[in-house]
Amino acid sequence: MEPRLIAVQEPDRPRGAVLVMHGGGSRPGSPMVSPAQLSVLRMKPLARRVARRSRDLAVHRLLNSHRGWDPTTTPVDDVRWALGRLAERYGDLPTALVGHSLGGRAALLAGGAAPVRAVVALNPWVLPSDATDLRGRRVLVVHGTADRIASPARARALADRVARTTDVRFVEVEGGKHAMLRQHREFEDPAADFVAEVLLGG
Repeated sequence: MEPRLIAVQEPDRPRGAVLVMHGGGSRPGSPMVSPAQLSVLRMKPLARRVARRSRDLAVHRLLNSHRGWDPTTTPVDDVRWALGRLAERYGDLPTALVGHSLGGRAALLAGGAAPVRAVVALNPWVLPSDATDLRGRRVLVVHGTADRIASPARARALADRVARTTDVRFVEVEGGKHAMLRQHREFEDPAADFVAEVLLGG
């Protein structure tokens, strides 16, 4: 099972690259990720919003090699693979990682990679033991206060730890739930604006 990249916007001379990552929990047997699963479809409007924010950004969605997270292969490995493919395609570009749920966790844990300048985690599902070195990057965490799947308190604690060494913004969406459906603009707009601000300077 191989990860896959789906192009959303491919300018001839991009000034930055954006990798958008889905969530989705583990399933027995580690099945392949389907383009039709809800956690993947949820990222399509977000990726389009980032692309509309600037035509100077190369925007791609990542489909992980398998669902969820296990000790042998994780979405962090898929992110590293995708960063390599983007470098082959575009060269050395400042890059943003944007992820939801477990994709948000992957963005935070893979954000120390050389080309990454911005990390956006939306309702990230994290563990108390998670640690990451994001010095030199800028980080945005957007979390719904009514999320019952990914703990806002855990996300806040990780953001506070990261903030000891880098610039972190933590934005609460009052009443926001994990799927980001009813208040999707309150998640998508800050993400798109933040990516453009960091990669393009505004």
